[in-house]
Amino acid sequence: MIRYTPEHMWVQLEEGSAAATVGITRHAQETLGDIVMIELPALGRHAQSAAVGVVESSKTAADLHMPATGEIVERNEALVDRPELLNADPMGAGWVFKLASIEPGQLEALMDEGAYAAFTG
Repeated sequence: MIRYTPEHMWVQLEEGSAAATVGITRHAQETLGDIVMIELPALGRHAQSAAVGVVESSKTAADLHMPATGEIVERNEALVDRPELLNADPMGAGWVFKLASIEPGQLEALMDEGAYAAFTG
């Protein structure tokens, strides 16, 4: 299941697990342009919608927001030296962090693919 936030983050719940992978959407990457730097979030528990990191592009900077309250348990350290992964594959190799201990129900309340397409329409 992939869900989307109004802040243009995607979150994919891993099957049979309470863990999820999080990143920026293709729409966010296209809007930002060429991403040249990322400030990864700190490990630990964070509240839904909290700004936990920053991506910088040749045009602007944007905050990374938590899609749900949970614990950041892993970060994609490869992005520090290779932020271009966010440009080439934002919903694959360009994932940003992994969440665990997610508050129940918060992911289901996010947009599905159809709702996100209408939102960015």
